[in-house]
Amino acid sequence: MNPFTDHPHSVGESYGKHLGVASSFGFAMIGAGFASVLHGLFPWMFQTTGSRTVKTLYHRLTGRGPAEAGYGDWEGAGV
Repeated sequence: MNPFTDHPHSVGESYGKHLGVASSFGFAMIGAGFASVLHGLFPWMFQTTGSRTVKTLYHRLTGRGPAEAGYGDWEGAGV
């Protein structure tokens, strides 16, 4: 049992690939969160950034999984 590779392999990725994908999700969420806070303060700014980012990430997440790679249990596997 290797904590660095078990989950990445369960979603059909290497450790490095998983690091890149998870980081891209994380940075997108941080950016959208910052834009959402600014939108709360200044309603004319970033009017669709938060919701657009969530939709984009949802489509990216639901479009990936181990079915193509033949690995593990996708249900509840997350990013």
